[in-house]
Amino acid sequence: MNAHPDTLMKTAAGEPRGYIDPHALRELWFHTGTACNLSCPFCLEGSKPGDGRLDRITLKDARPLIDEGVAIGVEQFSFTGGEPFIVKDFVNILAYASTHKPCLVLTNGTDPVLKRLHQIETLAGQPHPVAFRISIDYPDAARHDTGRGAGSFEKSWQGLQELAARGFKVSVARQMDKDEDTRAVDDRFRALFVKYDLPADLTIVAFPDFLTPGAHADVPQITENCMTRYHTKETRQAFMCAFSKMIIKKAGRMRVYACTLVDDDESYDLGGTLAESQNKRIMLHHHRCYSCFAFGSSCSEIIT
Repeated sequence: MNAHPDTLMKTAAGEPRGYIDPHALRELWFHTGTACNLSCPFCLEGSKPGDGRLDRITLKDARPLIDEGVAIGVEQFSFTGGEPFIVKDFVNILAYASTHKPCLVLTNGTDPVLKRLHQIETLAGQPHPVAFRISIDYPDAARHDTGRGAGSFEKSWQGLQELAARGFKVSVARQMDKDEDTRAVDDRFRALFVKYDLPADLTIVAFPDFLTPGAHADVPQITENCMTRYHTKETRQAFMCAFSKMIIKKAGRMRVYACTLVDDDESYDLGGTLAESQNKRIMLHHHRCYSCFAFGSSCSEIIT
């Protein structure tokens, strides 16, 4: 998906399109690659075993951008995939990044984590903490395993337990149903936290269906008027693209993208370095931008 320049500035109805002018870069994300041990049909990255839409990264790839992030005042490094822990160099990347800043890792918490616990536990003594957010789609094993494979539910809970037992902060990402009773769903998760001997107040991050890469959702287009009528300066600054960027590796090249949720549209490519990417206006033309506008969707746990 690659938008025509004319569609970036105006909606289909010819109205000025909504946008975000980023402020200070607080959180820098790294995409470790779209390869994953699971094949979830709903995955917003289209990840699966051996997938190469986005390349796997190495410490050599990440180090210059981590260093650049530190130099300009980034507060946290965060990592997503695919499944980060199938990347051979990932623990080394985490060790380097957490020498400089706190880190957050998004993972499915299954075999790649459970098999590398002996390596992961060495990160507990780093100068800055490493936290983990594990995806557990629903508070129901059968429904979760329908998408992620038999036994995934219990393995993810085991991953949460093992990481928490080693002193790491953990949280949960879940899927959001249309017209759900959010409090009731979260209460079911909190009952499971207690069942699995975890703190009942763990952070829960809920996401709507973002669809798969290249999909075109029929959602309202965000106009400049929408962003001023329904959002304030403060709420606009809470959009992820206002304070974070994501690094991906595509066709062997490290690139800076405007958003952790949009890597299937090259118009969101801001350059090869953080310096190149700064002070560039982000036009909200991707269908996933509507999730941020309507639901406040955010991958971040940084308080804005």
